[in-house]
Amino acid sequence: MSAIGELGRLKGRRPAPGRRENRAAYAFLTPWLLGLFGITLIPMAAAFWLSFTDYNLLQAPGWIGLDNFARMLGDARLHNSLRVTFTYVLVSVPLQLALALALALMLDRGVRGLALYRSVFYLPSLLGSSVAIAVLWRQIFGADGLVNHVLGFLGGEGRSWIADPESALWTLVTLNVWTFGAPMVIFLAGLRQIPQMYYEAAAVDGAGTMRRLVRITLPLLTPIIFFNLVLQIIHAFQAFTQAFIVSGGTGGPADSTMFYTLYLYDRGFGNFDMGYASAMAWFLLLIIAAFTAVNFLAAKHWVFYGD
Repeated sequence: MSAIGELGRLKGRRPAPGRRENRAAYAFLTPWLLGLFGITLIPMAAAFWLSFTDYNLLQAPGWIGLDNFARMLGDARLHNSLRVTFTYVLVSVPLQLALALALALMLDRGVRGLALYRSVFYLPSLLGSSVAIAVLWRQIFGADGLVNHVLGFLGGEGRSWIADPESALWTLVTLNVWTFGAPMVIFLAGLRQIPQMYYEAAAVDGAGTMRRLVRITLPLLTPIIFFNLVLQIIHAFQAFTQAFIVSGGTGGPADSTMFYTLYLYDRGFGNFDMGYASAMAWFLLLIIAAFTAVNFLAAKHWVFYGD
């Protein structure tokens, strides 16, 4: 009886296998949990509270209720920043995805040196949001930049594209389209998952290349298209570095490149109006959430999951 009792006592001290596994899992999750709470959730909660205050970083926040949100209704620069941002998102994202899909279809046909092409095409996605590329882009589209040199060689007349309100935004659109690498790689992975038997059956029925593309490739690729669409829309709404560097932090010329994020930065760190900037940040979150929700609601009408 004493041996049985000792065994029961030792067994009671030792944690159950399930508990040991849970502890190990939480130990590995600790860095992620610290980041989630310390970098995301707590700052979001603080920004939500500050959005109802008048806070200039130098004095204690003062509660003003919904005044910051009411100010947005009469803020002409904010309305312009929304127009600029919506134009940027609605033009650059479809063009970027169309280019990425076209190149993925080309590479999927079995190009020699596929790994090299895939790496080269993916490189702009890694560098496109960097300060160095934004500076380079400013030089390329400047008055003495590469674009004007090429136009001059062809007999055309150049101008300072980034200094003209009519063309400055389109240089940033071009930059975003140029960073097609990440969605292209995802498209290419999706194309490789489509069973070849569908194409073989279509070829037997006499379907041509375009018919196979429209009837087989695009329907089976719609989940990947949807994924890239949602991801790139969110990314485009958060664009900041390109506009900040190309415009010198002013959003010029004539606020033509004043992205919403750039105006938010200007209000928060340029004018020390942190309460208003916090309200703007939460409004941007609502805009992105609305676009994402609309995409998910519309997905049921055009995304094919095969079930």
